Amino acid sequence: MAGHTENEITIAAPVDLVWDMTNDVERWPQLFSEYASAEILSREGDKVTFRLTMHPDDNGTVWSWVSEREADRSTLTVKARRVETGPFDHMNIHWRYEEVPGGTRMVWTQDFAMKPEVPVDDAWMTDNINKNSKVQMALIRDRIEKAAAAAGHRPEPALAGD
Repeated sequence: MAGHTENEITIAAPVDLVWDMTNDVERWPQLFSEYASAEILSREGDKVTFRLTMHPDDNGTVWSWVSEREADRSTLTVKARRVETGPFDHMNIHWRYEEVPGGTRMVWTQDFAMKPEVPVDDAWMTDNINKNSKVQMALIRDRIEKAAAAAGHRPEPALAGD
């Protein structure tokens, strides 16, 4: 069995601002609450390889890993994968953005499998990722909407039924 998640949020901000803020990996510690640092290891065109380090968990453990991410502005998509997989057999991530009435829809899809020797299974991690994605997406939405308001962007009203 493998894990699969898909979470989305609509952000009342222009797609350009959402794209720029969410793809500025160096600034992820200011955008996400879970990351203590993001270190860029290399760049090749639209591909960036980086190390993420989380804040210590409840047990004092600091998790860190290397990922690579390739953004395609023309299709409003990003493909990423963990290079240092840690407890995962594999972790592949796909982000997509869509202009919608009232702002920008951002969708995160994660496909993964846990290594058999780790103490959690795919179902547990699916639940964990779904819970955390909702928290992080709401935080990101709030921070981007605040930046949009500060820049004078006013969202277009959503149409009835949206």
